[in-house]
Amino acid sequence: MKYLSIQGYAQLLKNGIVNENPVFIQLLALCPLFAVTTSAVNAITMGLSTTAVMICGSVVISILRKIIPGEIRIAVFVIIIAGFVTVLQFVLEAYAPPSINEALGIFIPLIVVNCILFARVESFASKNKVFASAVDALGMGLGFSLGLLTVGIIREFLGSGSIFGFELLKDSSSHVLIMIMAPGAFFTLGGIIMVRKYFMAKRGK
Repeated sequence: MKYLSIQGYAQLLKNGIVNENPVFIQLLALCPLFAVTTSAVNAITMGLSTTAVMICGSVVISILRKIIPGEIRIAVFVIIIAGFVTVLQFVLEAYAPPSINEALGIFIPLIVVNCILFARVESFASKNKVFASAVDALGMGLGFSLGLLTVGIIREFLGSGSIFGFELLKDSSSHVLIMIMAPGAFFTLGGIIMVRKYFMAKRGK
């Protein structure tokens, strides 16, 4: 598939953010969603980190797509993505607050096996030109980031009474502590999907 017009690239972005949102539509990469969305800061850091690796990996794989042997393409994809994840780890360790590094923990190295990332490099970047692959990766990455951020904001507000660390509800008795525990992620994602389905049904979709 080739996108040569501005409308085509805009559609690629829309697909990743809205039509094929990896969190709310495809329900992919739910492990980091459930684990790191206890706060909005952790959620957006994880989302943007994944987006950066996805864009860099897609660009390099698109450039090399014609010379990567099909028989070993998955191994090559892993090596390329692992290289960018390693660089990302060094950057986060150097510049990110220790609390964020501690909260994200093992989930940064696990970007290497993120199913969204592999799905896009296999189905799109390995078959399309560089700019289209970068736009596709950006759209999917932003869609993933939006999903994590939405769940993170809801869980942090209901569970801690704050958003991005800014306290909004000082009365701790109004906090729903289960929302910052593992079940809270299931409740939040399920609620968002339910609301989405409701409005889609009202619109006849």
